Amino acid sequence: MRLRFVTSNEHKFREISAFLAMHGDECEWVRMKYEEIQDDTTESISLASARFLRGKVPEPFFLEDTGLYIDSLKGFPGPYSSYVQSTIGNSGILSLLKEKGREASFRTVISYVSGDGIEQFTGILKGSIAQEERGASGFGFDPIFIPRDSSKSLAEMSIDEKNQHSHRINALKLFIAHLEKSQQ
Repeated sequence: MRLRFVTSNEHKFREISAFLAMHGDECEWVRMKYEEIQDDTTESISLASARFLRGKVPEPFFLEDTGLYIDSLKGFPGPYSSYVQSTIGNSGILSLLKEKGREASFRTVISYVSGDGIEQFTGILKGSIAQEERGASGFGFDPIFIPRDSSKSLAEMSIDEKNQHSHRINALKLFIAHLEKSQQ
């Protein structure tokens, strides 16, 4: 199967294409930066992006949006994760969490656009925020996020290790299963 993935983020493309390649699928990268709305849910942002790109990108295609949700901050930064990463970064998140709970989760929503409409698939990864940045791999919040059942941050993992835990891959697995079922 060949899938068209729209993103300007090379790290996301590498993670997704590595996973797809392991399963015999190809990923075509539509390297495109597009404006995202600001909204209260990751689902609504992903859906709005899919609607915006419909007619601008050959169908079928998919895109994704991801948010980091920290329990003690009432879900912040959530759908504002990209903005928070570019303004206060990991050090700012760590400062906000002094003497606060560190439970958190990543939520990825894949939106798939085809002649049948737009369908969404959600992947979640539960874990906690580290006391300090750890690791040199990955991107974004990876150096401060430790998945449940791991002692390593996502940035301390190889792509293959990260993909065994990844919120993005969890959403991708649901998406692929849906495509395979619809082809039967």
